Amino acid sequence: MVKDKTVTLQHGNGGKKMHEVIEVFRSKLTNPTLDEMADAAQLEVTSGKIAFSTDSFVIKPVFFPGGDIGELAVYGTVNDISMKGAKPLFISLALIIEEGFSLSSLEKIASSVKKAARASGVKVVTGDIKVVEKGAADGIFINTSGIGVVEKGGYFTGAKARAGDTVVINGPIAEHGIAIVNAREDLGFTGDIKSDCRNLNHSVEKCLKASRNISVLRDPTRGGLATTLNEIADNSNLGIDINETDVPVRQNVRKLCDVLGFDPLYVANEGKFVCFVREKDSEKVRKAMGPGSRIIGRVTKAHKKKVHLITQLGSTRILPMLEVSQLPRIC
Repeated sequence: MVKDKTVTLQHGNGGKKMHEVIEVFRSKLTNPTLDEMADAAQLEVTSGKIAFSTDSFVIKPVFFPGGDIGELAVYGTVNDISMKGAKPLFISLALIIEEGFSLSSLEKIASSVKKAARASGVKVVTGDIKVVEKGAADGIFINTSGIGVVEKGGYFTGAKARAGDTVVINGPIAEHGIAIVNAREDLGFTGDIKSDCRNLNHSVEKCLKASRNISVLRDPTRGGLATTLNEIADNSNLGIDINETDVPVRQNVRKLCDVLGFDPLYVANEGKFVCFVREKDSEKVRKAMGPGSRIIGRVTKAHKKKVHLITQLGSTRILPMLEVSQLPRIC
């Protein structure tokens, strides 16, 4: 049990106090591999290909409407693995904590990691804790790495997009980025604006069962939907047409985007993904994605490596890749 109220440099010294902090996480994430408390985890995976991903999370604020850095760190890596058509299995968890960080907040983050891992069906099997001097970090940073098994027919990349594919998205965009800026700047906008932070692996499994004609899976996080579609257009050497009226945006999110001068197409998401699929299976995949999913466009041989937005007025404009970040430290 940790008796101190805040993290000190002694909690990172490798001794008794550090093990007290480790126990905060180990007790919540217990499993035979983690409980070995070894420097490396020995894992069993089926033969074939694996997907391996790593990511770091430096979000500000650490706690935000709809989630916190603990959930975000697990879901972020789970989703990156899922976008390869792989089943996520194992996660590592490395913490860099600033001296003076509240231990009650650390307990809360550990509970969130437990909740997210359980929801995703993954095990945290190894980890690390470092404490740095006050001013050398900003509260807490988390790095997660993950391993998943690539399912038969999986391993999707943007280069696999095909002319004629339809583009389907699983729900309204821009909620994570707008929730973060609203909380960070204390703008006072209400209306239940929350991050869409969540795991996508179960939704992806349903899509893969619904169709064998999926060519691309991708989650539009930093850079938003517009940047993700540009990456896929560039990778595949094809064009993409998107219908503005079909792209779902909640009214409260759109209103705040208008006030701040943000284009929701470039605002980050943490619980959305796009699926490129043959037109004959597009409706099956849309239903598999769940309520709120929409068919928003299609892939074309015209205007290679460019994304075109067909506006509400029927005109067409090029939708370029994001050039200047609208919101730093959103994940």
